[in-house]
Amino acid sequence: MKLVKLLANLGYGSRREVQGMIRDGKVTDDHGVVLGKHEFPGHERIRVRGRALDPAFPLTIVLNKPTGFTCSTDDPGDTIYDLLPVRFSLRKPGLNPVGRLDKETSGLLLLTDDGKLLHKVIHPKSECHKVYHAVLDRPLEGHEGALFSSGELVLKDETRPLLPAGFERLGEKEALVTLREGRYHQVRRMFAAAGNHVVELRRLSIGGFRLPEDLEEGEWRALTGDELERLFDESLSDASRAREDG
Repeated sequence: MKLVKLLANLGYGSRREVQGMIRDGKVTDDHGVVLGKHEFPGHERIRVRGRALDPAFPLTIVLNKPTGFTCSTDDPGDTIYDLLPVRFSLRKPGLNPVGRLDKETSGLLLLTDDGKLLHKVIHPKSECHKVYHAVLDRPLEGHEGALFSSGELVLKDETRPLLPAGFERLGEKEALVTLREGRYHQVRRMFAAAGNHVVELRRLSIGGFRLPEDLEEGEWRALTGDELERLFDESLSDASRAREDG
């Protein structure tokens, strides 16, 4: 029953559905030999309908999130899970976003079934900085860098100041912002506090891992071991570009 449990935990169906797939000859080894429910040649050799299995736990994927998709299944409308194979929503343990992006924010989004990794990335002590590209409604006034890096900025309806954030002006209405924490709609609210409005927002990197240039909007892929290590390598990140002195 090890084969049945594995396929069910990977989201290929309930145990009963997986047993039906095995009876129908849809589960084979890498040579096309039909497997019985008590046979287990090894994860890497198993095929379902001729395709290799998804990676087992732990799995972390990168998604180039488009605007218009939410990160919560509780929200109505399109969600990020609509961009992934249906079986991904059935995995045990499940894939969860590593820090959410709001509906109108695009770019780099990680999803993982590794709870320890998730908490390590989002915890401020990890110094796993997140870099955003913001396009603004009005021209920058020149005081934003000092305000964001001061460590004294308190957002509306909050009492605790933000951690110092990096800022780099890219143009009259464009900037990079580097965050050391992840509060609700933080970049948008920071610019609102500076008297401006964000019209486009895109996350470019987390730690030393940057959104792959060849990953089109709506596409995803699994992270490699080297890429996971780069998440915590700030020497490779855009954080050095977004200067805290503005």
